[in-house]
Amino acid sequence: MATTLELVLLYLIAAVLGVVTFRFMKLPPMLGYLVVGVLIGPNALALAKDSAGVRHLAEFGVVFLMFVLGLEFNLPKLRSMRTLVFGLGLSQVVLTVIGAVLGHFLLDWVFSFTSRPWELGWQGAIVLGGAIAMSSTAIVVKLMAERLEIDSEHGKRVLGILLFQDLAVVPLLVLIPALGQSGGELMSALAFATLKAIALLTVLLVGGQKVMRWWLTLVARRKSEELFMLNLLLITLGLAWLTEQAGLSLALGAFVAGMLVAETEYKHQVETDIRPFHDVLLGLFFITIGMKLDWRPVIDQWLLVLLLTTLPVIAKAALVAALAWIFRTTPGVAVRTGLYLAQAGEFGFVLLTLGAEQGLIAPVWMSPVLASMVLSMLATPFLIMYSDAIVNRLVSSDWLLQSVALTSIAKKSIATQGHVIICGYGRSGQNLARLLDKERIPYMALDLDPDRVRMAAAAGQSVVFGDAARAQSLMAAGLARAAAVVVSYPDTASAMRILGHVQAHAPKVPVVVRTVDDTDLDKLRAAGATEVVPEAIEGSLMLAGHALALVGVPMQRVVRITRDARDARYGLLRGYFHGADDDTVDELQQARLLSVSLPTAGHCVGQSLAQLAMHAIGVQVVSVRRHSGGVVDASDELLLGGGDTLVLSGTPEALALAEAKLLGAR
Repeated sequence: MATTLELVLLYLIAAVLGVVTFRFMKLPPMLGYLVVGVLIGPNALALAKDSAGVRHLAEFGVVFLMFVLGLEFNLPKLRSMRTLVFGLGLSQVVLTVIGAVLGHFLLDWVFSFTSRPWELGWQGAIVLGGAIAMSSTAIVVKLMAERLEIDSEHGKRVLGILLFQDLAVVPLLVLIPALGQSGGELMSALAFATLKAIALLTVLLVGGQKVMRWWLTLVARRKSEELFMLNLLLITLGLAWLTEQAGLSLALGAFVAGMLVAETEYKHQVETDIRPFHDVLLGLFFITIGMKLDWRPVIDQWLLVLLLTTLPVIAKAALVAALAWIFRTTPGVAVRTGLYLAQAGEFGFVLLTLGAEQGLIAPVWMSPVLASMVLSMLATPFLIMYSDAIVNRLVSSDWLLQSVALTSIAKKSIATQGHVIICGYGRSGQNLARLLDKERIPYMALDLDPDRVRMAAAAGQSVVFGDAARAQSLMAAGLARAAAVVVSYPDTASAMRILGHVQAHAPKVPVVVRTVDDTDLDKLRAAGATEVVPEAIEGSLMLAGHALALVGVPMQRVVRITRDARDARYGLLRGYFHGADDDTVDELQQARLLSVSLPTAGHCVGQSLAQLAMHAIGVQVVSVRRHSGGVVDASDELLLGGGDTLVLSGTPEALALAEAKLLGAR
């Protein structure tokens, strides 16, 4: 018989393999935990048994999940989204539970005419309704962030509903144990549990915030990360134990602990410190959920599993879409909101497991329901991926609205030539637009925030509502006629998509990308970025410049030091392109940049940079833009082709010699 340590090691090995595999397939790691739980469980390969020790360890995953949820709970956020959260979200959860109970009574009546009993009570129907009402916050938010849809119209509605679903878990955790009481004891048990929850929450929330801030400040002054982490674990597990002793759940105490910490100035540090515990232990919880799935009844009852997967997904998507439409949104946005929230969620597993422990869900239902929930979550990436096609097929007006939006973009850019396309009109994008305006350079900005677009357009600025990561928006903005594209927000995934569209439709248009640091520099350059500007490096150069000036270094030397640092870092800043305003005596002696495009039949075609020996005449090759549009590093082994453009750095005399050498006849 395997020891608890051996089981934990097996779980960790399986978790690593599952997460690596699912990340390789670009699917959420949560699904990997569920699948490996099924495979190693007693109903499949039987490599591990669902021991009590590992189950207790996995329960901590739920505790930390609720703690993180409490950290995200704050009154200003709820107040700003109150219509979506307490209007749309509340309606969705309540109507889903009511629908599940009504469906239970309908099926109970239908089964009364058969010899087979309906093995579910109305209490179990409430548990199933609560589980079905939950959607996967982890999966949906991740996919929306990758698709840049967080600030879109349907994105705001999805986030509002998800937020209320997360909040609804707390009363459901109080309700489900009370439902386990029989007959007349039910109402008294429910009332007593509610009173205990209200009393405990009142005591903790009224005086707990001041005590929490005082205690964490006292600990932080010791300046010990180890001590801070120990106190954090003590607070989380201590409050969870306290609520359990009061007859409530561990998860409720962890949620309260998160709420108390969220009101202190240590919230962000705590989020960073607790994340490893949260992710690892939650992974163990999902593995134990997967181990409960018995594939044999799933195969035997495949039709039931299929119905439990498709019917709730269709019904939930239709309900959410109908509610979103009732709350005054367009049909296209409503359908997208329904598609994004049609699946089951991680809290659904928590509620279902609690219901089974209380005897409200018959064992015969567990495997089919678990299988249907896992399948619905597996289908989520595909539903979101093809949501545009589904919406266009179901809602013809949405296609028309998208066409009108693209037409409005094209209408503003149709007379523009040699302009700069600014992707994102936040603070950086607006500052860039002001500088371009001063130099009388036309630009077209694309942004997904309707309020920002409306105010900027009213002020006469050239900004339109559009997703820069979509090829249609870039083409409508005049990509083929543009002089440059600037990605003004630091999002590598979005920048990669924009670079892919530029390379596919206008490979000769240069692209400047903003990033947080230089982690993804090589990847962005390989994708076609002409230059990558990391905020961290620019910020450090500014800090260095101010610091050097304050300690007495002459300003001319400060400028030279920061310029040399930039020259070493940025290829296109190792000099400058000559202009009409650059003809001062000093500047004529400085290095500058020159672009030289090789003729198709030039004598340099087929030669390497080493053979050209540009350094011999005092010229450095900064970069090479291929005929196809891609930018590559200037290595000695690089072979030149017809149509390639070389960016050279050197003095005017040396550049003149280099240009003559490159363009000379055979």
